[in-house]
Amino acid sequence: MNKIYPDAAAALDGLPFDGMTIMAGGFGLCGIPENLITALRDSGAKDITAISNNAGVDDFGLGLLLQTRQIKKMVSSYVGENATFEKQYLNGELELEFNPQGTLSERIRAGGAGIPGFYTKTGVGTLVAEGKEHKDFNGETYILETGLVADISLVKAWKADKEGNLIYRKTARNFNPMMATAGKVTVVEVEEIVETGTLDPDQIHTPGIFVDRIVGGSFEKRIEKRTTREA
Repeated sequence: MNKIYPDAAAALDGLPFDGMTIMAGGFGLCGIPENLITALRDSGAKDITAISNNAGVDDFGLGLLLQTRQIKKMVSSYVGENATFEKQYLNGELELEFNPQGTLSERIRAGGAGIPGFYTKTGVGTLVAEGKEHKDFNGETYILETGLVADISLVKAWKADKEGNLIYRKTARNFNPMMATAGKVTVVEVEEIVETGTLDPDQIHTPGIFVDRIVGGSFEKRIEKRTTREA
């Protein structure tokens, strides 16, 4: 089965639909599937539920989909530097399901592992716990969190072979490995595609069995917030 596609638009062909749920890897602007996000915007799909740590910035990353109002709901842990995200939420134009960052990561991992729910102490006694089942274990109170799955996972990796085995690079790894397992269809953009058998099996982070489509690309890799100091 050929998993390699010529460009991001082709890699998403036939997948987007109105009302779908997506996952998009990345932390800030580090390790985001920037070409696939642009292709998703260009698809015109709307009423999207987007599961991502944050929503990029106003004119890059998932911020592009907020600009065009294609996202109906964000499931995330950080509003951050995105003024469009903040404005739409405060105006009641965007639903927001806030998660503690570790809880969000574990919800995605659980979804990919086929685990429908788990108990955690994180959020007990706060707004996070409202409306959720509480249960005591060994004298401590926990709340029930559910696993997350998506119709499409958009993932950024460093290298892939033609079978879809993936290697991520340093902090760009972030949420990408968990999301690669939690999508009904997983589409990956990479910086380099190599022949199958080239990658050291001991270095592979995501096995190719989880990957459906792969596209190579060039990347802007924008810096979210540049800080400098005087010499």
